[in-house]
Amino acid sequence: MTRRALCFVAASVIVAGSMAGAQAPATRNPVEGDPAAIRSGMGLFRARCADCHGMDARGVRGPDITQVWASGRTDEGLFATIKNGISGTEMPPQPRLFDHETWQILAYLRTLAASARPEPARGNAVNGAQIYQAQCAGCHRVNGAGGRLGPDLSRIGAARSREMLELRIRGGVEGFLSGYEPVTITPEDGQAVVGVKKNEDLFSVQIMDTRERIQGYDKSSLREFRNNPRSAMPAFGTNRISESDLDDLIRYLQTLRGFNPAVVQ
Repeated sequence: MTRRALCFVAASVIVAGSMAGAQAPATRNPVEGDPAAIRSGMGLFRARCADCHGMDARGVRGPDITQVWASGRTDEGLFATIKNGISGTEMPPQPRLFDHETWQILAYLRTLAASARPEPARGNAVNGAQIYQAQCAGCHRVNGAGGRLGPDLSRIGAARSREMLELRIRGGVEGFLSGYEPVTITPEDGQAVVGVKKNEDLFSVQIMDTRERIQGYDKSSLREFRNNPRSAMPAFGTNRISESDLDDLIRYLQTLRGFNPAVVQ
């Protein structure tokens, strides 16, 4: 055999070995059902995820994730969601989480999903959509339609638990998302302007006022610049939305999930 042929054979063996050693991304959890992996996943979940999703994964600020497989999601898709986060939401990427740790978290979540029983849905989504249009669409958008003063709600059903939606609507939560911090600005030669803060640096601030106009100001030209402590969203007590209508509104919001499992698995 010639030197050229020997080199070709050696190169072929190296390439073949490399291809054999390379692993395609797993489509199913390789540690599902492994007791040691589940224990590790429980610790990782409680340390990294429970603040938003709750110790039982039924949701706090984030949604109930005990039913994610029942909704059509796959192991591969959930792995990608944990690693990469969800753009435009509060679900952050986890670049420092090792692949095997991600699989361990999913193995633990599987045990919660197996024992969890979904709460029966209550409320009428059709009536809830009408309540939304009357009470909420002036400030919030769904699928490109509505106001811009408040956050987009196109996937709120996948981002918030029922309990958190109820607290937010009733006014039991005072926090607000970045980009929607309520402010009052009073120019030296003008009236006070109320809105939400969009950008700020040491010298200037940009806000959206209640008429959805973007306005920029030099801080040095302001008589007053005040960050308001409460959300711009009003509290909807029982005098504004009855308990029955609240159930209907939340039922509608729960249908806004922002992804098609047939397309994004």
